[in-house]
Amino acid sequence: MNQRIDTKLSVNLNKVALLRNQRDVGYPSVTETARLVIAAGAHGITVHPRPDERHIRRSDVHDLAALLRNEYAGRIEFNIEGNPTEAFLELLLDVRPDQATLVPDAPDQRTSDHGWDFEADGERLKPIVARLKNAGIRVSLFVDPEIDAVRGAAEAGADRIELYTEPYAAAYARGEYLDVLHTYAECAREAARLGLGVNAGHDLNLDNLPRLRDALPMLAEVSIGHAITADALRIGFPGAVEAYLAALR
Repeated sequence: MNQRIDTKLSVNLNKVALLRNQRDVGYPSVTETARLVIAAGAHGITVHPRPDERHIRRSDVHDLAALLRNEYAGRIEFNIEGNPTEAFLELLLDVRPDQATLVPDAPDQRTSDHGWDFEADGERLKPIVARLKNAGIRVSLFVDPEIDAVRGAAEAGADRIELYTEPYAAAYARGEYLDVLHTYAECAREAARLGLGVNAGHDLNLDNLPRLRDALPMLAEVSIGHAITADALRIGFPGAVEAYLAALR
């Protein structure tokens, strides 16, 4: 039986940047929002810069890296998600975040909606993962809730997996999630057996998060953006962060 660990909350700021980009007035500020959520207790900041910069821009990545390095050194983790194109890898190696989460999404994809196909991409990922790890960056690979995918991530050399949780969230909304949750628990146990840390993300919210947390005692981190931003519209970012920390407990 896996011992329960404290799960860290990383707040994804993409939707804050998306709102900022609707006008040329410079607000809401991504860095000021980062300060707000950190003050409320968030353990990390996540961004997913895309090639078209429709939300997070490369300049945001550098601004956040400087903020976290200068004001929160060693206390707040920086997680950058993205498809490992050469341009994205160069950004990672320049910024040196605590964690890189590699996802197989296309440039025009609205959101990440599937994990890696390791039969097709496993060999290509190995040198990429090694390159980032050699630079001191922890590497997490985005995976579907399948045992073979977990094993593929381990073979590729990853430090962690991020379980794609949209299937769980959809099942939870239907009230038919127990079997799905059992599958996630099996995948998490296999990851732990293989020495992989376990992260999770996508469509997690205040309703479905506690059940997932209880089922995965080894869950190291959740990254949440859309739902926590939506909740912040009602109760503010500090209140939303506090609510999600309570859900994780």
